[in-house]
Amino acid sequence: MAGGGAAASALSSPWRALLQRALDANAHLRHSTYFQLATVGAGGRPANRTVVFRGFQEHCDKIQINTDARSSKIGEIRICPFGEICWYFTDSWEQFRISGSIDAIDGSSADPAKLQHRERAWFASSVKSRLQYLGPQPGIPILDEGQVKDVHIDPSAGPIDAFCLLVLDPEKVDYVNLKSNQRLIFTRSQKEDDSSDWMAVKVSP
Repeated sequence: MAGGGAAASALSSPWRALLQRALDANAHLRHSTYFQLATVGAGGRPANRTVVFRGFQEHCDKIQINTDARSSKIGEIRICPFGEICWYFTDSWEQFRISGSIDAIDGSSADPAKLQHRERAWFASSVKSRLQYLGPQPGIPILDEGQVKDVHIDPSAGPIDAFCLLVLDPEKVDYVNLKSNQRLIFTRSQKEDDSSDWMAVKVSP
C-alpha cells in the first residue's frame, strides 16, 4: 500500500485516514486530542510528556504542538531532533506511535514560512492558553504566587518570545487496533524528486 507525495491531498497517507477516523470516533472525549511526546533528554535518557494536538500543517502530514520556548525540551530537541508520539484512543481501542524529526520554531527563525506557521498557531490558540507563556520560566521555583496570577495579554497581539511551535514530520507510524487485533506499520520512503511514498506492512500484534 502506498500514499502520495508530500504536497498531495490532506488524507493521501494511508495512516492519516485511520487517524482521522479515530479522531472522529473519539471526538466526544476531550482527552482524545492529548498524546504523549517522547524525546531524548539530557544524558541520553528518555523524556516524556503529555501535549495537545494542534492540527496538521496544510497540505502535508506534519503534526503541530504548541510549547514554551523556555522549557528544557527545546534545547534537548535541538541537540537530538527526533521524537515519538504515542496516541491512544480509549473508545475505539486504537494506538498510533508516530516517530520522526521535530522542528522547534521560535521567534528567532529566519524562515518567513515557518514564522507564518508559528503566528497562525498562536492565533488559533485560546487567549487562556496564550496566558501561560507570560508566566515564569517552566521548572523554576515559584517565589511569588501573585506574580503567576497577575498576567494579562492583548488578544490582537502576535506571538510572544516564549511561544514555540513544534512540528513533527512523521517517518514511521505503528498502528494497533486492539478490537480487531490488527497491527500495521507504515514507513515513509524518500524519492529522488523529494516526494515521498508510504509503504504499509501488516505484522503480528
